[in-house]
Amino acid sequence: MREMSSEERATDAPGSRPSDGWKGRIIVPTLLAGVVGGGAGLVSKHRKVLGTRTIAATYAADLAIVTGCYCGAREIARDARASEPDDLFNSVIGGIASGALLGRLQGGQLGAAKYAIIFAAAGTALDFTTVRLRPHFQSFKNTLTRIKNGNSSWSFPEWSPIQVLDEEALAAKRAREQQLYAERTFGKLNKEE
Repeated sequence: MREMSSEERATDAPGSRPSDGWKGRIIVPTLLAGVVGGGAGLVSKHRKVLGTRTIAATYAADLAIVTGCYCGAREIARDARASEPDDLFNSVIGGIASGALLGRLQGGQLGAAKYAIIFAAAGTALDFTTVRLRPHFQSFKNTLTRIKNGNSSWSFPEWSPIQVLDEEALAAKRAREQQLYAERTFGKLNKEE
């Protein structure tokens, strides 16, 4: 009898399922798409005719619905195929399925074919870009965390107006500010007399 590897035990562990993390792969993109759609509605040329609130809400809802359908179909394809979340073939299948469904509702059979191709191409391109940029975003996030915690060798140049002061320099700055404030206050009082 074969002994299970640590990876197999982790996936068979109670509470660990292949579909874990689906909320982050469906809900977060859907909410972000709603925000982007609302922003697009705010700058749309139709806002003058239909009203800013109406057009922003319509764009937000439409983009959120499209994104939710696409991400949901992609996750169903991923779960059915038992593949990794970054597998681009899931994006193709999800794009075809969601595009065909939404296209059929909008424009019949011809609309289903057009939307399926458009959704598959656009969704796969977006997912490909996301997969490629994820390490860069993670690296940037780690750099910002190190800078925030003071664990980085990175610092502002001497000529920069933005300076991070240590405790001693901060105390000296406060003393100079209090001295200037006192001079200004006493200067005003002497002029009034």
